[in-house]
Amino acid sequence: MIRADGVEKRYGRAWALRRVSFELNEGELLLVTGANGSGKTTLLRLIAGLASPTHGSLTVGATRGDVGYLGHEALVYRDLTGFENLDLYGRLYRVRERPERIGMLLERFGLWDARSERVSTYSRGMVQRLALCRALLHDPTLLVLDEPFTALDESGAALLDRELATRSENKTLVVSTHDPDRVAGLATRRLALA
Repeated sequence: MIRADGVEKRYGRAWALRRVSFELNEGELLLVTGANGSGKTTLLRLIAGLASPTHGSLTVGATRGDVGYLGHEALVYRDLTGFENLDLYGRLYRVRERPERIGMLLERFGLWDARSERVSTYSRGMVQRLALCRALLHDPTLLVLDEPFTALDESGAALLDRELATRSENKTLVVSTHDPDRVAGLATRRLALA
């Protein structure tokens, strides 16, 4: 699914990522760890197709439409309701049975009762749950999650634990987290960035 060979990324004179190589097969979970500034976010952005390597080669065996990405920004519109946000993304991804899929995700992530409220009224944890719904909406074959547990309370984190366990059975996942113990049992591969 993913092959990185000597991948490097530079922004101006600053190196964000140096000589990263790994392979990830379909259906595996790659756990990416490292200190702040080690290049985790940069690597995940490269995998998701949001940036290109400066040097080296990176091959991702999924089209852009088959990638679900959750980064540091939620990528939801604060002036829209939770439902409207997911409906917009569902249209962009041409999700079949869109209202049913949106309803199922909103209910699963505990946002059903807030579906008609503007996202600007949501707590940070609710926004993170909505961002997870957005990333999962089109049932991607490759799920790239950068610090997905951020702002989640314990019930939200437990929900994400279950979601990752279910998806790791038949999807390819790349997860970066400062709490690697949460994902360690599911990881088939690990990559520690320095």
